[in-house]
Amino acid sequence: MSLIDGVFGSSAQVLSLRAQRAEMITGNLANADTPGYKAKDIEFESALMAAKGNGELKTSHARHLGIDGNLVAGQNNGGADFSARYRVPTQPKIDGNTVETDVERMAFMDNALRYQATVNFLDGRIKSITSALRGD
Repeated sequence: MSLIDGVFGSSAQVLSLRAQRAEMITGNLANADTPGYKAKDIEFESALMAAKGNGELKTSHARHLGIDGNLVAGQNNGGADFSARYRVPTQPKIDGNTVETDVERMAFMDNALRYQATVNFLDGRIKSITSALRGD
């Protein structure tokens, strides 16, 4: 563990995952009218645990799928830092699209608020460190 990791903890990984989740949700919203499009999201807690484990997704079964949708065959999915999952719709559309715009907007706002909270936490941490270094 580096000095920066000790000072900031997993906040950098959290920010990265929140940014990736925001991109995924915006992709869902952009494809709300695309027939057959399947809404995706990140299972945040397991993705954070995977990011903390040197960025490798560990599989416990030979039939687990990797991020790219291919079978991992019981191997670590090296270099992956999140676990994308398809969202289960409450009311699927006739054309096969599973994007529910209200659900996606709510998820986007929740993610944005949590992203901003993490940025505010980091900002406060940096200010307290600079204050300590200055001797204030």
